[in-house]
Amino acid sequence: MTEDAPKDDPSLFTAPPMGEQERMVEAVLFASAAPVTLKELYGRLPHGSDPVTALVHLQKRYEGRGVQLLKLGEAWAFRTAPDLAFLMSRETLETRKLSRAAIETLAIIAYHQPVTRAEIEEIRGVGVSRGTIDQLLEMEWIRLGRRRMTPGRPVTFVVTETFLDHFSLECARDLPGLKELRAAGLLDNRPPPGADLPDQDTGDTDQSELFESGNDDSPGPEAP
Repeated sequence: MTEDAPKDDPSLFTAPPMGEQERMVEAVLFASAAPVTLKELYGRLPHGSDPVTALVHLQKRYEGRGVQLLKLGEAWAFRTAPDLAFLMSRETLETRKLSRAAIETLAIIAYHQPVTRAEIEEIRGVGVSRGTIDQLLEMEWIRLGRRRMTPGRPVTFVVTETFLDHFSLECARDLPGLKELRAAGLLDNRPPPGADLPDQDTGDTDQSELFESGNDDSPGPEAP
């Protein structure tokens, strides 16, 4: 800093001590209903602050506590420690399960993103109804990605931070393997598509068919 720097030069302002920056970041994260990105933290904290370092310190401070500081995609949020999740459970009057078609579509997008609708249909071996895609978009578990630079420029689909947050994942690379999915009840032991006669998922499918009836004992993730 030079002596003749103007009075309104940002360099004249000293950033708060790191301990105070941690408190600020902690307050912002606790008050926010949604995960907060670094860009948002830089915009809220005083000039010269270092939210990256503050987040690292906070993450260590909350290790082993009832809540943990997690990175969810490109954002950060406090979440209940996994071993205490049972304390947050509550009963619901109705349990709605994603249909097999919706689960398969979501899984293909998660493991193959960015992926086009045609590629999803090729992997599944059957058509994908517009209602299935619309429901997953409405749940905010998937979103539109970039268009492919191929004839027709088809849109692609990718999973969202809401999806990552729901399953406590930092990124899609942290998705579980086949054994973990079965243990969590997200897959069953039924034959894969093509081994039996799957229900055709056509574009005329009603959105109510995206959810299986309560008499179906096949497991699946509960819609939020």
